[in-house]
Amino acid sequence: MTSNQFILGKKVGYSQSYNRKLLFPIERRHSRNAIGIPVILPFFGTDIWNAYELSWLNKRGKPQIALATFHIPAESPNIIESKSFKLYLGSFAKTRIASIDVLRETIHRDVCASVNANVSVQIIPPDEFVTPVINQRARTSLDRLDLDTDIYMPDPSLLSVNSCQAPINETVFSDLLKSNCPVTGQPDWGSIQIQYVGPPIDHASLLRYIVSYRDHTAFHEQCVEHIFIDIQRVCKPIKLAVYARYTRRGGLDINPFRTNFHLPFPDNTRTVRQ
Repeated sequence: MTSNQFILGKKVGYSQSYNRKLLFPIERRHSRNAIGIPVILPFFGTDIWNAYELSWLNKRGKPQIALATFHIPAESPNIIESKSFKLYLGSFAKTRIASIDVLRETIHRDVCASVNANVSVQIIPPDEFVTPVINQRARTSLDRLDLDTDIYMPDPSLLSVNSCQAPINETVFSDLLKSNCPVTGQPDWGSIQIQYVGPPIDHASLLRYIVSYRDHTAFHEQCVEHIFIDIQRVCKPIKLAVYARYTRRGGLDINPFRTNFHLPFPDNTRTVRQ
């Protein structure tokens, strides 16, 4: 799908009042078909969205603010294009809402209808704001490695695994994930955590593979699923979980999580860059 197929690839003014039609759903199946993900998904998970610029008017016209968190299940048929989500949330800015509960119910209804699945929606008012805990990550950083690389499009052949060694349980991360938005062409900066049980994956090969997304054009959710599938096919871990935390753009950050084994979903702890 090219950007000119999206009305959001064009200059768009902000709506002055609530407009649910601004939400632009995109089917997941197209990108999944492109990388060979079967209809019966080989993973489950969630996409965690955080909205930092939510505002509306109370019944007397006084502006209100809040933070919002959304958990969109990985099995939902659709995702929401992020600029459309921003425009939709922005349309509440001059809309009078009776209460924060009415706001949550309205957003919940609209987002569920857009992705065609049940979505968790949390609205956090200012009196519940707390200083966010920054994830200190007691894990192995791949970024410590000093290496040469010149491949900036996804290439699973970069991955290498020592299949002769006994399985290990390892969690690694990198802050060097970058891809590009299919709608705006703007860079998407992220950090990625990979947890697996299986033959040891060569760290240098894994870092080169992560860096190879640097010129790739795809949505956040699609990149994480692509990474999951490539690691699963090439490295054949017994268990695998991939979790990315992206920096915010337009007051939104998107944090996809995919796993093929049961473990607690991420607690939405921010990274330093977020």
